[in-house]
Amino acid sequence: MKGTDAEKLSKGPVAVTGAATRAARLKAALQANIARRKAQARARAAGAEGGAPEQEDRRDE
Repeated sequence: MKGTDAEKLSKGPVAVTGAATRAARLKAALQANIARRKAQARARAAGAEGGAPEQEDRRDE
């Protein structure tokens, strides 16, 4: 065996496997979804504090 794991990691970019790229995409998507939901929650909270009346759900018409 010629090198240690630390030496292998320090030599530059390593080929990324398909599973790793999928995991990275899923992680990025999850973070984006969480950020969007937090923004929606802040907007709802700001609307409730402003005294704006809630709109009725008109799906049954």
